[in-house]
Amino acid sequence: MTEDRDGRTAAVTGGRAGTALLERIADQRAGVGDPHALIGELRRSLVLVPLDGGGLWTARFGGVRWICGFTDEEALARFAAAREEGEGADGAGRAGQAGRSWEFAELRGARLLDEIIPTLDEPAGVALNIADPDGSMMFPPVAGIVPEAVAVPSAGHVASTDTTDTTDNAGSTDNAGSTDDGTGRELR
Repeated sequence: MTEDRDGRTAAVTGGRAGTALLERIADQRAGVGDPHALIGELRRSLVLVPLDGGGLWTARFGGVRWICGFTDEEALARFAAAREEGEGADGAGRAGQAGRSWEFAELRGARLLDEIIPTLDEPAGVALNIADPDGSMMFPPVAGIVPEAVAVPSAGHVASTDTTDTTDNAGSTDNAGSTDDGTGRELR
C-alpha cells in the first residue's frame, strides 16, 4: 500500500502498477502511440525514484537534469544491477555501492512534473526505465510535459526514446526534492 499526498491509500501490486504506462511507452516506441495519452498515463502512474543522500536520484545530460524513475521494482532492480556491474568493471562508481540496498520514493508522475521539477532551478525532465534500452522513455522539459514557466523551447517533441549516456561521465548522482513525507521504501 502507498499513500498519496492527500493521505489516500492505494494498492500497488507487484509489477502491475506500471503496466498501462509500459503499454503506452511500447506504443510510442513502435510509432503508433498517442504522445498526449502517454503523458497522461505518466501523470497518473506511480513512479519509483531511487534515493541518494536524502534526495531523488538525478543525472545530467545534454544540459538537462533528469530525474531517474522506474515503472516497477523489477525495472529499478535492473538499473541497480547495471550500476553495480559497471562499478565492478572499472571501479569508477562510489565506494560501497555494490551490493547495497536501494531505497526509493514512490511518487505520482504528476507530482514529479508539476511540483518537483519546478523547484530544481534548471531545465529538468523525467527519464523512465533507463536500464531498459527497448523500454525506456524520456520526458524532456518542454511545454505540455512540464509547466510552461520551467519549459525550454522545443522542436515539437513530446517524448523521446533517446537514452544514451543518461548519467554524467563520472556516474555520479545529484539530489533533488525531499522525501520527508514518508514515501521512501527499501529495495533489496
